[in-house]
Amino acid sequence: MNGAPARRFGTPPDGYTLLAMANTFAVVPSLVSKPGYDPLKDFAGISLTCLVPQVLVVNPALPARSVKELVALAKARPGEISYASAGVGGTGHIAAELFNRHAGLKMLHVPYKGNAQAIVDVISGQVTMMFDQVSTSLGHIQSGRLRPLAVTSLKRSPLLPSIPTVDESGVRGYEDTTFNGLMAPAGTARAILVRLNAEVAKAVQQPLLRKRFLELGVELTASASPEAFTAYVKAEFEKKAKLAREAGIRME
Repeated sequence: MNGAPARRFGTPPDGYTLLAMANTFAVVPSLVSKPGYDPLKDFAGISLTCLVPQVLVVNPALPARSVKELVALAKARPGEISYASAGVGGTGHIAAELFNRHAGLKMLHVPYKGNAQAIVDVISGQVTMMFDQVSTSLGHIQSGRLRPLAVTSLKRSPLLPSIPTVDESGVRGYEDTTFNGLMAPAGTARAILVRLNAEVAKAVQQPLLRKRFLELGVELTASASPEAFTAYVKAEFEKKAKLAREAGIRME
């Protein structure tokens, strides 16, 4: 690519200007017709920085105390069980549609213009359930205003150690962990990417830093190499693009 994408974005590929990105960076191009960038062609991967699971929460009045019971209820009442999200194409929407595909369900999507009102309406019973960040829902879970059924990662959250994962709850193969990472402009020398990757690996191992992030339900981590992170982003892009096509998810 010879630095062309870097020039297009006005950023020299010298390792001094980086992109701190979230998983939506890899998802958006699969949901809109003209995203304005290509996460794989315009950027070079450096490393993951953290993984953040979501939690499936339901209104406490729902007669389902496990994922198995929720799936049975949703299958008995197709299209009646509703789920809230912070908006079309957001992390909660993607997680729920992925859950639909894995469990063979058809639930009603109720999108909001933000997370706060979505949670309020699940608490009030206007909507049945939602997938939310663990740290955001934790207070409502502890107060009993929301009932957690499962977390979306393949291992349990340290903030909710008694709550199983969706996978171990019977929806095998389900995983939808949000992530953050670092990328550089395409054309950045590999030696620079490798050095930055090594520095990230050192930073995320600092005990105090790890402890403080774990208290928020965030697991600090680093990719084994720049190429490993690029492959991770590619896999996420392809996974979400396939889901978007199958579920008809589009952002205007």
